Amino acid sequence: MDKPVIVTVDDDPGVSRSVARDLRRRYSHSYRVVRAETAAQGMESLRELRLRGDDVAIVLADYRMPQMNGVEFLEQAMDLYPHARRVLLTAYADTDAAIQAINVVDLDHYMLKPWDPPEENLYPVLDAQLDAWQRTDRRETGELRVVGARWSARSYEVRDFLSRNQVPYRWLLADAPEGAELLAAAGETDATPPADRLPVVVTAEGATLTAPSVPELAAAVGLSTTPATDFYDLVVIGGGPGGLGAAVYGASEGLRTVLVEQHASGGQAGQSSRIENYLGFPDGLSGAQLADRARRQALKFGAELLTARQVTSLEVRGRARVIGFADGGSIAAHTVILATGVAYRRLTAPGLDGFIGSGCYYGAALTEAPECAGSDVYVVGAANSAGQCAVHLSKYARTVHLLVRGDSLERSMSHYLIEQISGLRNIEVHTGTEITAAEGDDHLERLVLKGPDGERTVDTERLFVFIGAEPFTDWLGDTVERDARGFVLTGPDLTSGGNRPRNWPLQREPYHLETNVPGVFAAGDVRADSIKRVASAVGEGAMAVALVHRYLEKA
Repeated sequence: MDKPVIVTVDDDPGVSRSVARDLRRRYSHSYRVVRAETAAQGMESLRELRLRGDDVAIVLADYRMPQMNGVEFLEQAMDLYPHARRVLLTAYADTDAAIQAINVVDLDHYMLKPWDPPEENLYPVLDAQLDAWQRTDRRETGELRVVGARWSARSYEVRDFLSRNQVPYRWLLADAPEGAELLAAAGETDATPPADRLPVVVTAEGATLTAPSVPELAAAVGLSTTPATDFYDLVVIGGGPGGLGAAVYGASEGLRTVLVEQHASGGQAGQSSRIENYLGFPDGLSGAQLADRARRQALKFGAELLTARQVTSLEVRGRARVIGFADGGSIAAHTVILATGVAYRRLTAPGLDGFIGSGCYYGAALTEAPECAGSDVYVVGAANSAGQCAVHLSKYARTVHLLVRGDSLERSMSHYLIEQISGLRNIEVHTGTEITAAEGDDHLERLVLKGPDGERTVDTERLFVFIGAEPFTDWLGDTVERDARGFVLTGPDLTSGGNRPRNWPLQREPYHLETNVPGVFAAGDVRADSIKRVASAVGEGAMAVALVHRYLEKA
């Protein structure tokens, strides 16, 4: 096979030759280097490579080029080579512009000129990018198609599940010609099938699923839903940052580890359009990217990841901790880490519940972003998740209205995000404002807002809600102690000690992640008084594994 290609584009002939020279010196044995001195020439080279069937590993573009800057060039290159790593070459004076541009194109890295010596400033960066590219699954896959109704809540749930689990699919409207043809081919005789028969999912192999349940859909697209055995060293419940951190550290340290997730890896953080303050990622990354990397890392170390399994009970049976599932099955383990995270609280405005999934979305709902093109959308919330969603939607919507109940964003949102929002002309922040009602027929059409100037009605078809947090812990019953809001109590916060044995040295434990049940720990947002940050959740997941080892040594 031909060598994969590294493409470099720079309008300065001297710089262009220098970049190509340094690239060939290091990578010519495994890669072919193609250089261009204009953006147009670079796009022509990419088109020719695509037509010939060549694979492109990295596209490296200079930021300042006439006619088309480097960000615009990389954005167009994505259409031809979506898996190629994208690197921007920029001068120090353009650093701020490069960082802002990360929100436009999913940039993998930016580098400063000059890069001498390349052994320190160029090769380590490109080595990491090439390693990431080589580990990416670039195989052409069959097309999964979803046919549904535009304002169907169930159709939205299916699309959201597929997107969050990194399953590519094609969305077709049932009342459009192509969608109707596919429905007919799938055996649907009605021109417009009733709501209970939508969506229809057609797999790459041609199998048809009519209004599938989440477990049916998960099994059809190849997600693991069945445990390999019935007993483990460690069961991690919840696939957010805390759970993924626990799975990575548990499996990497030799524990037979299984992670159980009801929806998708990443949890609430996985829905974030951009995380820019996570250590080690100066250019930022999306929640989906972070979740996918953590998931692959856990699998590499041998952890099992079960998706679409709902946990309904936790029982203590001697030295075993037994996890029960909604379908009647169960698994057992020596230890359990609770990392179920939290969900966004529901708004209580009259009429709003009827539009969930048909105009009202709790969380970022990234599948809906392209549908916001040219329209006015509303976001409720004052913390980072709401701010990140507003910034992301601003790339599509005509205007993004951020509704804040308090008098400012400073109390709850990071400073860097507040600055981003203030610099975007199509984001309007409305403080002291709440939603009092929602109106519409089969989907959201209007909101009634109450603000400093009284009530007013606004037209909109999309509302994204990020308010507060509610833990998913009702299933624990009386087994594990919780506070009045449902968060799991750990360490010195415990009130009764539960069934903890006398020799359980709770008071001497520095990390305070153990619950009242020996062998059961809590990590991340589900834990009472935890710091609601991605990094702290990951750290707690890792620390919980250290406590698991101590427990197993003493047991």
